[in-house]
Amino acid sequence: MLLVQNNSLDPYYNLALEEYLLTNLQEDVLCLWRNRPTVVVGKNQNTLEEVNLDYVQREDIRVARRLTGGGAVYHDLGNVNYTLIIPYAQDIFGDYEKFTQPIIAFLQTLEVTATLSGRNDLCIGEQKICGNAQAVVNGRLLHHGCILFSSDLAVLTDVLRPNPAKIESKGVKSIRSRVTTILQQLEEKISVEEFCSALQAYFLQAVPDLKPYTLSTQETKAVRELARHKYASWAWQYGVSPQYSWKKCQKFAHGFLDVRMEISEGKIEQITILGDFFGLEDITELADTLRGCPHEKSAIMEILGQTSIERYIYGMTAGAFCALLV
Repeated sequence: MLLVQNNSLDPYYNLALEEYLLTNLQEDVLCLWRNRPTVVVGKNQNTLEEVNLDYVQREDIRVARRLTGGGAVYHDLGNVNYTLIIPYAQDIFGDYEKFTQPIIAFLQTLEVTATLSGRNDLCIGEQKICGNAQAVVNGRLLHHGCILFSSDLAVLTDVLRPNPAKIESKGVKSIRSRVTTILQQLEEKISVEEFCSALQAYFLQAVPDLKPYTLSTQETKAVRELARHKYASWAWQYGVSPQYSWKKCQKFAHGFLDVRMEISEGKIEQITILGDFFGLEDITELADTLRGCPHEKSAIMEILGQTSIERYIYGMTAGAFCALLV
């Protein structure tokens, strides 16, 4: 088994690295890594339904999508992620006990007792400290987990609180759990870096023939290209979200507006604008200009910036109208 060295804190690089290792290496792989503050949604989720978009934009938090299913999670530098890649066999997919047992055993060396709870979570008592997920590609199985060592739980709570009234989605929804951190359970406090080093040392001792491995310059370049073209792209983060419906109403001084949209492949497929507002032009013309536009603020504002919106909705500004759509 290869112990892949990864010091990157870039979530797009790190997720691309997982895919690269899964699809390009034949050896078994173990990798430990951390991300700068990031919301990571599951492959089958609607990003807008899971993420408090206003909050992440205000706090400069990244939004990313991973290869595996399951629910949305929050990563920061107090979160330690581990990835295991081995050949796929029918009896191991979904066997979370097999893959989490080494983590449970390691935590026991810190006098922390964790257990596998439900389908795929590690808990201390009733509180979650690690979520896990899996994917299979070309006969190889990827298992990864995110360990809450010293994560900021207040941010975690705020960042995963979208407004569900706006969206009716066909995507997989996250199940919110009570969470804690490992640091809170330790009598003798250590840093997250010390925790990572201890976890790596444990694996080196516990796993026979585990060998450190550093990517070549060519491999690193390939991972960066995959990160740039896929994982950092709007198309992957939002465009692959399942089809969903969007509805938002608001009362303005110049009238009441009710906007309803159908979003497919991340783009506005249908839009209806209702209300008791006044305008010089037919409101359906405004709706027509927005069909096919990505459901994303900058793209919508680009279109509205070229439109005399007051001719359709008297008293309305482009910014206020855009706020109804995203």
